[in-house]
Amino acid sequence: MKDRWALAGSLLLVIMVALAGLVGGIWLDREALLQLAPASVVPDDATDEFKLIAEAWQVIRERYVARQEVVPRQLTYGAISGMVDSLGDIGHSRFLTPEQVEEQRQAVEGRYEGIGAYVEMKDGRVVIASPIEGSPAEHAGLRAGDVIIAVDGTDTSSLSLTEVVSRTTGPAGTTVTLTILTSETGNLRDVVIERASIRVENVTWRRLPGTSVAHLRIAGFSEGVARDVEDALERIDREGLDGVVLDLRNSPGGLLDEAIGVASQFLADGNVLLQRDSEGRIEPVAVESGGVAPDVALVLLVNRGTASGAEVVTGALQDAERAQAVGERTFGAGTVLTEMRLSDGSVLLLAVREWLTPNGRVIWHDGLEPDVAVSLPADVAPLFPRLEDDLTAEVLMASGDTQLLRALDLLGAAPVQ
Repeated sequence: MKDRWALAGSLLLVIMVALAGLVGGIWLDREALLQLAPASVVPDDATDEFKLIAEAWQVIRERYVARQEVVPRQLTYGAISGMVDSLGDIGHSRFLTPEQVEEQRQAVEGRYEGIGAYVEMKDGRVVIASPIEGSPAEHAGLRAGDVIIAVDGTDTSSLSLTEVVSRTTGPAGTTVTLTILTSETGNLRDVVIERASIRVENVTWRRLPGTSVAHLRIAGFSEGVARDVEDALERIDREGLDGVVLDLRNSPGGLLDEAIGVASQFLADGNVLLQRDSEGRIEPVAVESGGVAPDVALVLLVNRGTASGAEVVTGALQDAERAQAVGERTFGAGTVLTEMRLSDGSVLLLAVREWLTPNGRVIWHDGLEPDVAVSLPADVAPLFPRLEDDLTAEVLMASGDTQLLRALDLLGAAPVQ
């Protein structure tokens, strides 16, 4: 498998080198391509495809009205992005420039500078999946479901998801203007947001007032999250709590290894997921040993912002009949991305495997159905542990978070007022 990924990366490098060599009008035939890469990575039909790219390159360089402003590397990046976008795996497989690679690295580590919101591509529109708690986006009133129509006046319909993210991130203290289609009213409004340094606290928990239940939230699956969840569960056990609501709402996923580690905290044996490659071969991924909470009473909270690694955890716990999921159908991001670094530091993030639940259910595009369907009222934001410091049992019962309250009901833990 590793060799095949390397070959795919080499072929893309050939494309970049070929385009760079066409500035002077050099046409590459198969023999020229074979001098750049082994025959094994240059298929017979590659010559015609590269020649077509070369034709477009040449026309742009010679005929475009503002050709003096053309940046060759940007043409190359655009060609690669177009190839990836043509796969139809919108919002998942993608090409990253070196600058975007750094932004991605910071996001995976749980830190970056920007507005502080998770976004997703839905039906060709850039949608807020969730503002990060305490972020400029949250303070500006952005809500899950809001649509970003434009960034600093540029229509997002002409931008990829990666480009939108790149335009909203930037140095702390600078501003960006978003044109927002409000999900609740359908009204358009311009929002000026000052960027800030964002540090995502991916694992938080609180004891829900009037109960012996812990509300454990995973905001994303960045490096170290599985360890943080293990630490939280050990503290929950020491405090004598006898139930956990695992909140995966608006959790956009992240690192697969961290998702496997989180699911394994609640399972004694079996598989976390199945992986299917391009040849149709299926490989099970087993539960990691040493989970600290295989028997704790457990309910999951999910919604349409529950994606990727969060869906892996959901599917594993559902199929093992370890926990019921309450809420809404999940997002449906069911592929494993592999990072293929190109020669200039840019990266191709390519879906190379599809994951299935342990029982073989498809996640990709379909999402996962909750065991108990509960919609959150449009005017109600989910309660998360960060907001619960001063929460009372009375306020919890009146909060309107119908999903959280239903989870408590399933655990037999209605708050004592």
